[in-house]
Amino acid sequence: MAEVRLVRVWKQFGDFTAVKDLTLEVKDGEFLVLLGPSGCGKTTTLRMIAGLEEPTKGQIYIDDKLVADPGKGIFVPPKERDVAMVFQSYALYPHMTVYDNIAFPLKLRKVPKQEIDKRVREVAEMLGLTEFLHRKPRELSGGQRQRVALGRAIVRRPKVFLMDEPLSNLDAKLRVKMRAELKKLQRQLGVTTIYVTHDQVEAMTMGDRIAVMNAGELQQIGTPEDVYERPANTFVAGFIGSPPTNFMDSSVVEDENGVWADFGEFRLKFLDDQAEVLREKNLVGKEVIFGIRPEDIYDALFAQVKIPGENMARAFVEIVENLGGEKIVHLSAGDINFTAKFPAESRVVEGQEIDVVFDMKKAHVFEKGSGKAVF
Repeated sequence: MAEVRLVRVWKQFGDFTAVKDLTLEVKDGEFLVLLGPSGCGKTTTLRMIAGLEEPTKGQIYIDDKLVADPGKGIFVPPKERDVAMVFQSYALYPHMTVYDNIAFPLKLRKVPKQEIDKRVREVAEMLGLTEFLHRKPRELSGGQRQRVALGRAIVRRPKVFLMDEPLSNLDAKLRVKMRAELKKLQRQLGVTTIYVTHDQVEAMTMGDRIAVMNAGELQQIGTPEDVYERPANTFVAGFIGSPPTNFMDSSVVEDENGVWADFGEFRLKFLDDQAEVLREKNLVGKEVIFGIRPEDIYDALFAQVKIPGENMARAFVEIVENLGGEKIVHLSAGDINFTAKFPAESRVVEGQEIDVVFDMKKAHVFEKGSGKAVF
């Protein structure tokens, strides 16, 4: 097991900057997820840790050993970094059996034959592959092939696992199953794991911590609860969660009754502690972005706390998506559009006007220009 540290790492391809000034520390035994949209720099970061790409600037440490520092001319090749990588494409050898695919990295290292056999069979037992050891990859399902690719990484007993969207080729049902299996396996082995994905559900369910990236820059790092409940900016708030966070332009106004988010069509009253923060940051009288998640907007018939004129608004039901256990409801109030997530018991129908309640404890405010979170 090992810690992994990146210190002010940059990666440029000509005029294009793929990774910008990235500082990141992965703890010993941690499952860290690098999350972001395509092209955000997460796979490039993984490849630099693996030694498949050389950073343009900065330092990379694995287990306190400096493995890359262009300034000092240091670049340790991949085979000497003691990391194992699992790719999106499983990259299995089609002419080899499952046994030989798993054994291959040990044969390259000239491990004794008896030890190879022992370790391959241990890994196969762990992954439920024992009965498939004699088969070729083409005779396996997608999930089985994915486990063979994992087995080939595990059998080496590396210090660090690097995984680049290993579940993306699986169907939805199998992905859910393999997420749980992979997390359980990582817990069992205790190996430091860095996992790349663009799927925020995968990140939320698997990661001890999530590092959210965009346009080559780290936006926020924290536990799944941190990035969900306390997003650092509008990008994180919009990327994490499904359906995404509602963002609405608002003015912060104050009168004798308190501090309000004024949307023109309706107003919502901030809680006392929120009002205090807005005053401290001199945002009263300013334009801000008001953010709230769909699950924090309630059908008034099911709301616990209803304060007409303070946390309620009248809205028109545009579209209702019935998902069985819940309803995704698209609403409008004048020119303002937002989405709510209602329980299955809600009887809202398209074309009606309803009262909705905003859970102001869960509201967020972001600076208009920078998108940085105020709270």
